[in-house]
Amino acid sequence: MLFDTIVDIRAIAEHRADPRSILVDCRHGLADFGAGRRAYDEAHIPGAFFADTETDLAGEKTGKNGRHPLPDRDAFVAFLRRNGVDDDTQLIAYDAGADMFAARFWFLARWIGHEAVAVLDGGYAAWVAAGYPVNADVPVRPAGTIVAREPLDGLLDAAAVEAGAGVLLDARASERFRGEVEPIDPVAGHIAGARNRWFKENYDERGFWKSPERLARELAEHGSPEEIVHYCGSGVSAAVNLLAYKIAGLPGSRTYPGGWSEWCSSRR
Repeated sequence: MLFDTIVDIRAIAEHRADPRSILVDCRHGLADFGAGRRAYDEAHIPGAFFADTETDLAGEKTGKNGRHPLPDRDAFVAFLRRNGVDDDTQLIAYDAGADMFAARFWFLARWIGHEAVAVLDGGYAAWVAAGYPVNADVPVRPAGTIVAREPLDGLLDAAAVEAGAGVLLDARASERFRGEVEPIDPVAGHIAGARNRWFKENYDERGFWKSPERLARELAEHGSPEEIVHYCGSGVSAAVNLLAYKIAGLPGSRTYPGGWSEWCSSRR
């Protein structure tokens, strides 16, 4: 069965032995880049390999291309191959739960044209709370054969955004959007004309994704999906809003992956 948005922890627990299904641990901390690796080394869902947001899921920084530029496509494909991923592999990404990093992996897998990728609903926290096993074993698999294909979602660069390519939807917290605080980037504020939907608004109070129906009602206020252009600080939490549109049955929205960190650095 193809999972291409989110997947329930029970479904994964029942199919962990399927060699065509591979789990990806994407836990990370923007204030502590080593937090995810330490958490993975301590314990993770059995069979999962680790994806580092700063290295595996981002490219080289130039000072003008944002904090998490897109990785080199060939390098990202090589990373997946080293971890045993084939064209027919079902990828399941997870983070701590109700976070942004698994969605970043989902976005990148779709960026290289891989449709069979989903996010584990509730993440690692839900897996542990349900009493499912964890261990510290690092999986070893034969090299995979996945190849890159056309991206499955639309991308825009800064020039297209500046030209007014759509309705900008900023995924950062409201206080950062309003420019009241800016803990990471050198300039506070947002791209002129943007609207705000904090990525956390896509999760319920338990840390699970809201229902498709509820998401569709909430997202409708921002306009048709074909108009929407997602962005955030650096292209990570924007992926959560993109995924929310997909879960809600609203395809066609696009992403500006450079985000505010690229936008403000190129205009200083």
